[in-house]
Amino acid sequence: MGILVVFIVLVAIVAIFSHDHNFIRADNIQILLSIGSEFSIVVLGVGLLMISGEFDLSIGSTLALCSFIFVVLFKAGVNPFISGLVALIGGAVAGLINGLITVKGRIPSFITTLGTMMLFRGLTLMISGGATRPSDTSSFLLFTSTFAGKIGNFFPVQAIWFVLFAVILGLVLYRHRFGNWIYATGDNREAARAMGINTDMVKTLCFIIVGVLAAFVAIMQIVRVGTFSSRAGDGWELKAVAAAVVGGTSLRGGIGSMTGIFLGALIITVIENALVLLRLPYEWTYIVFGLVIIFSVLLDIFMEKRRLRLV
Repeated sequence: MGILVVFIVLVAIVAIFSHDHNFIRADNIQILLSIGSEFSIVVLGVGLLMISGEFDLSIGSTLALCSFIFVVLFKAGVNPFISGLVALIGGAVAGLINGLITVKGRIPSFITTLGTMMLFRGLTLMISGGATRPSDTSSFLLFTSTFAGKIGNFFPVQAIWFVLFAVILGLVLYRHRFGNWIYATGDNREAARAMGINTDMVKTLCFIIVGVLAAFVAIMQIVRVGTFSSRAGDGWELKAVAAAVVGGTSLRGGIGSMTGIFLGALIITVIENALVLLRLPYEWTYIVFGLVIIFSVLLDIFMEKRRLRLV
């Protein structure tokens, strides 16, 4: 309930103080629902992974690499749906690599994904030459409308996908035994193992989910923008972590909810949009998100101390 109140108050403040009330204009709402939903979809996976007790700092690089995979195949004449499927497989493989290195090598996921973040981005830059590449999918109407179309000529389909993924992952988290395994693994890995839970599998599957969602968003961006950029997803890593923590997800694992992650993603999206509407200098973006990340860590510490007192 608290995070919902924060979101409502934030929206009200931005709507009141934005220049000429641009926040509530139809074109800005469309931007929030399309571009904002793309980032938010990735946050859902990151939040799920954090509940299991791990991090993924490679999401932006995975997104860029999968974007390139899709563009290369599509430009070679491969059907866009098949190109998209291969890109999704690429995202799953990236997640699998992160998961296996982390659980089999007993390496902290922060270190693992920091390395793959640089590796995947470097591969993308090297193979693509760092150049942008046009990729117009508009002639494939079904494909375009599936990933970046509009319902009723106003409502972006990206927002539908965001809600759909949130519902599916929420059902997994709350109604399926795999969700119980995620909570148990993140809360106490050794105790979860003693209960017969394959914690390595749980963590690896969560990494794969993040990779697939990053690849899915990569396809969305290519369809919406019509151009590949080797810098796609740059800077999303810590913003996604901040969004999950703002939504009540613990940095230590075992605590979090899909509703909180959903609202946390919306809060970060609104803040980013507000910085543009309030016409603040670009450097304020770094300052504000730096403060958000620090606040998120302090909030996590406060939540942990409060939980320990209640116990």
